[in-house]
Parts: sequence; structure tokens; C-alpha cells
Amino acid sequence: MTQPTILVVDDEKHIRMLYKEELKAEGYAVATSDGAEDILAVIERESPNLVILDIKLGVNRSGLDLLQEIRQQDQNLPVILSTAYDSFKHDLKSIAADHYVVKSVDLSELKEKVVQALTKGNELNLD
Repeated sequence: MTQPTILVVDDEKHIRMLYKEELKAEGYAVATSDGAEDILAVIERESPNLVILDIKLGVNRSGLDLLQEIRQQDQNLPVILSTAYDSFKHDLKSIAADHYVVKSVDLSELKEKVVQALTKGNELNLD
């Protein structure tokens, strides 16, 4: 069986690199984007099984807006919102995500959510 591909979308290069290193060590294929490129084009090119999406992507980019674009295209692609702030919980756009993770140096919660999201995604694909 091929390894699942995870797309990490974050405007901070050190976060993209950290997530990539840690997730590769867990056996996943990892693609990254800084969020500046059209999200649907990146998804089409990379064919991820899961997207980890930062909520704040620079000054004029919102991960919540990208989440809406993803959901309009694909209802079943698991998306984990990743943020340094917990204020996203008050934004109704965030309900379209499968999981939420507050950024931390300890990635155990993120890794746990990745397993949960991929398991749920596989169950949906088996129907």
C-alpha cells in the first residue's frame, strides 16, 4: 500500500519544514505550500489524502477562505486547521474542518489528529 500524502499549507517556512520532517518520520509523503498558490491547483497536482492548513496565511490570505474553496471542490478531503490562536473557534467558517490543532513544539496532538483524519478518510473512501 502506498503511503498517504499530506499537504502542509503554512506561510511560515520553519513550520512547513518542521511538519514535513516530523510527518515523514511517521511514514507519510509530505508536500508543502506557502499558501500563495491557488489551493485547488496544489491539491490537483499533489493529490493529498489530508491537508494541514494554517488559518493565518500572511496579511491578505485566510486559511478559512481556502478551507471554503477546498470544501466547494471536495467534501471528503480531510482538513486539519492549524493555528497559533484559538480565536478561530468563533469563526463559523471553521466548522467545515475535520480537526483543529493549536501550533506547538510538541507535535503529538497533530500526529494524533492526522491518524484520526486519515482513518476517517479511508472509511469514507471504502463506501
